[in-house]
Amino acid sequence: MKWQNLLRVAFKAIARNKMRSLLTMLGIIIGVGSVITMVAIGEGAQAQIERQINSLGTNLLVVFPGASSQGGVSMGGGSNTRLSLEDVEKLDREAELLSGVSPMVRAGVQAVGGIGNWNTAVQGVSVDYLEIRQWPLASGEMFTTSEVRGQAKVCVIGQTVVTNLFPDQDPVGQQLRLRNVPFKIIGVLTGKGQSAGGVDQDDAILTPYTTAMYRLSGWRNIQQILCSAVSADQLVPAQEQIRTLLRESHKLQEGEDDNFTIRNQTDLASTAQEATRTMTMLLAAIASVSLVVGGIGIMNIMLVSVTERTREIGIRMAIGARSGDILTQFLVEAVTLSLSGGLIGIAISFIARYLVSALSGMTPLISIPTVIVAFCFSGAVGVFFGFYPARKAASLNPIDALRYE
Repeated sequence: MKWQNLLRVAFKAIARNKMRSLLTMLGIIIGVGSVITMVAIGEGAQAQIERQINSLGTNLLVVFPGASSQGGVSMGGGSNTRLSLEDVEKLDREAELLSGVSPMVRAGVQAVGGIGNWNTAVQGVSVDYLEIRQWPLASGEMFTTSEVRGQAKVCVIGQTVVTNLFPDQDPVGQQLRLRNVPFKIIGVLTGKGQSAGGVDQDDAILTPYTTAMYRLSGWRNIQQILCSAVSADQLVPAQEQIRTLLRESHKLQEGEDDNFTIRNQTDLASTAQEATRTMTMLLAAIASVSLVVGGIGIMNIMLVSVTERTREIGIRMAIGARSGDILTQFLVEAVTLSLSGGLIGIAISFIARYLVSALSGMTPLISIPTVIVAFCFSGAVGVFFGFYPARKAASLNPIDALRYE
């Protein structure tokens, strides 16, 4: 039998019972649509995390204080504030694999100015900070090295602070009071959005780190050191160089543990993306159960079809159809049902993509390989679950089939 005839017969059989065929395909439709949508959501989340990690800066390296212990009990990472300005100066002076170094001193403040007040965070940084973070200014300028040395009362503010204190006006040149200390706004940052941890990066005020240390926070140690490697391929060597220099600065002997921790951009991205990837695979595996359920539905309906068409099978055999022809005919019908459901499922996944994007703000990424794999898998389900009914039809005795009522 020619393939054109096989397909024509298959579509006629499907069209003969439209509602039954649609219900049979429902499992495949849901399965294919769910798998593609879940994978698309996972890939979209990974891409969003990658963008958020990249928004932290180019070739970023972050140095945290290590963990201290009291009475043999670890106090946790960051409890040992053994990062100092001397560490920053040593890295800036001797680390040739770094293109920028900035200390980080944080302090929560109530900012007063413009139309009211806003609870936010001050970040004391150096002039290298914007280069490290790849964070351009929307207007104004960054403070200078001389202003850092002079503990100048100047600041650069983020877009969230602008929105809440200076809506519909240019804040550059205006004053802002931080802990009753007047600061002059000299610049406004462009929007960065949320970090991978869900923190609003735009809700910040940048000041010279000397100003933050001596006028606002009262801290004399550095909470973090941000560094930028000269290039992406120098990220790991730069990390090792930072470790060596800080061990020298802290006078650690060979065999002593580091009293600081270094994290690079790749570590941050890998950790976040691995968690997302695992969740994506789990969701896709759960969605795949629908394909199996759909396959069982196809097998059941094909068995019913064989029973209903037993006399037709007997007539075909009587006029010369071979067992292989009957097997192929019913197998093509099963695969046609499955692939038709797969096509509808693909269409539904694109609709679901737009709905998820509109409702959550995160754009799922539907990849062509995922669509192809899901479509081929739906065909494989049709072959696997359609083979038994097709084999049963092909093994009927022509005489018994013709006598069947």
